[in-house]
Amino acid sequence: MIDPVALWTVIILLGLGSFGLRFVFTGLVGDRPLPAWVLRHLRYTAVAVLPGLVAPLVVWPEATGGQLDAPRLAAALVTLAAGLWTRNVVLSICLGAAALYGGLYLLG
Repeated sequence: MIDPVALWTVIILLGLGSFGLRFVFTGLVGDRPLPAWVLRHLRYTAVAVLPGLVAPLVVWPEATGGQLDAPRLAAALVTLAAGLWTRNVVLSICLGAAALYGGLYLLG
């Protein structure tokens, strides 16, 4: 078991760190217009974060014990192709989910 004092120290420090990061953007910069170069870079935040969240689920899926499998790889390729072709995020996610569930149904 972890020491309760150490646990609460970590929880409080992480909470203060999280609050500090958010306060910098909302409290200090929130009422000022951001420079154009910052706004340009912020457009790519979702494009950078989403693959970082999804890639481990495709390459090292926990459901298969970390082994790469065809349904997840096919679903990732369908999602990527649909995104490039249609430029529609919601449609790409829906097609990728359909490919994943269809592949899992057919291949087990």
